[in-house]
This record gives sequence, structure tokens and C-alpha cells, in this order.
Amino acid sequence: MESKIEILSTVTIQNSPDLYKVVDSLNRTLKEKDLMFGLALDKNDDSKAVFTIYRT
Repeated sequence: MESKIEILSTVTIQNSPDLYKVVDSLNRTLKEKDLMFGLALDKNDDSKAVFTIYRT
């Protein structure tokens, strides 16, 4: 059985020290809905973060 991860949305936002807490809470709360959330620093600008929503 192959697991496919689909990107639903990606947005670049201003980075914040507590942003990971929101992503963690979303992942814990919505994993039963087959949703996963990711957060990464923008490769070109450390003051920006890339927030991604996936369907698993």
C-alpha cells in the first residue's frame, strides 16, 4: 500500500518564535482528519516562514 501526500496549500508568512506551537497544535488536533501541517524557514529570507498544509 502506497502512502501519497498531497499539498493542499502553501503560504509564506512572517516568522515568529511561537509559530511552531500553532503548527504542533494543528497536527495534534487534525491528524484524524488526514491533515498534516509543515513549517520551514524560507530559503531566501530567514525572517519569513513557509507554512504548508498536506493531506495524507
